[in-house]
Amino acid sequence: MAGALVAYALRATFRRMGRRALLRFRARVDRYKFADKQHIMEAVLAQPEIVAAVQQHARDVGESEEQSWSRVRRYLDEIVPQFNVLAYYRFGYTIANAVLRFFWKLSVHSATPGAVQRLRKDAIVVYLINHRSNADYLLVAWALAGSVSISYAVGEWARAFPLEFLFKRFGSYFIRRGYRETLYHTVLEQYVQHITQRGVTQGIFPEGGLTRDGRLRPGKVGLLDYLLGVAREPEYRDRLYLVPVALNYDRVLEDRTLLRELQVREGGARVSRVLQFGEVARYAGWNVLRMLTGRFRRYGRAAVIVGDPVPMAPWFTAEDARAGGSLFDLPREERLGRVQSVCDDMLKRIGEIIPVTPVPLVCAAIQSFDSDVITRAALLERIGEMREVLVELNGRELRRDRDIAETFDIAYRMLRMRHVLTRHGETYVVLGRGRELVSYYANSVAHLLGEYEASVRARDALPAMVAMGEMRSVSRA
Repeated sequence: MAGALVAYALRATFRRMGRRALLRFRARVDRYKFADKQHIMEAVLAQPEIVAAVQQHARDVGESEEQSWSRVRRYLDEIVPQFNVLAYYRFGYTIANAVLRFFWKLSVHSATPGAVQRLRKDAIVVYLINHRSNADYLLVAWALAGSVSISYAVGEWARAFPLEFLFKRFGSYFIRRGYRETLYHTVLEQYVQHITQRGVTQGIFPEGGLTRDGRLRPGKVGLLDYLLGVAREPEYRDRLYLVPVALNYDRVLEDRTLLRELQVREGGARVSRVLQFGEVARYAGWNVLRMLTGRFRRYGRAAVIVGDPVPMAPWFTAEDARAGGSLFDLPREERLGRVQSVCDDMLKRIGEIIPVTPVPLVCAAIQSFDSDVITRAALLERIGEMREVLVELNGRELRRDRDIAETFDIAYRMLRMRHVLTRHGETYVVLGRGRELVSYYANSVAHLLGEYEASVRARDALPAMVAMGEMRSVSRA
């Protein structure tokens, strides 16, 4: 009896804490997120598409239908989250706020303030986000916390304790990237469409993974195709909106790791796990020492820009007319081609609103020179020219009111700390190992620079010995 009373009191306390958290943030939480996990699983299992897929799978692989149903239940248990408002708004937001503010100064802007909030009340909103860092999950959730709780599609990298437990309590669902089994994808498709029809706000990364070179990657359409599939029922077409979200950083925490992975993909030598662990330990130890001695400085700025919602109803109408019937009557390969056009358009919209922070802007200026030795006057002049181009092209440069020299000095402090750039009098030298980082950050904004784009992208790293020779020449001078 006493145990039951204690349990009841705890549940009541947690409910009150949850209501206070929602009142504090005044955020919209999709009602269906509070549905019981078992209820969601049973609703998906009842879909006729699941029944047909189970029967087909059993025939294809030679196992019993009971075994196939057991497999489906395992998939759903793996995919379906259990949202907890306290975990999201008290624990998750507090941790995200502390971590993000520890590493970066934060900026959040909207292309058109209030555009998302003015959508119809029953709107189904899907945020499409460029993917630069694993911190993107925290950054976007933090940025949107005052408006909505967002459910992510999360890859298998997070299926480790305690990340899996936390992400599921935050309302995110897990997907197996690159897993080809038809039965699994039918289960995933039915789950995604089930929650989309019930208005659950979702966030997906259409590039399908982190960028390794700083550029936007080509879009992948599998998950987007599942989401758009709800429009097989006309009532959902007018409710569906896609919202582009653009992120950028003055420092991506895992930038060197991503560049190393790119080199491996291009045939470079693979670095041992022992060496990687040593680098991480050295990085952590160095930063702890800097904190203890009061020398720790934040890594510049992390910025989010939320674009204008794109209604999907006109696109469905146009595609139906083009198909001479329903878009969903087309063969899957042809339909995916049409969905790819949507994905490409959204990535273009994301690219147009990429925030330009000091380090990417300065790296783009450095990248446009044909030498690794640059005078301060020439560098400031080039940064000013690029800023003018951004203004003409409506680029989203942050702190446009700041003096050019001040912008450069902010970026230089970061680049000097990263051993990318060093100074000799009024001349700056790009160090050999820093060239790849210059390219990485320049690539994030190169597409915004119009006539400068070709020169920014074409600039290659000089051999380290050339850079060092030039540096010695400067030193002698």
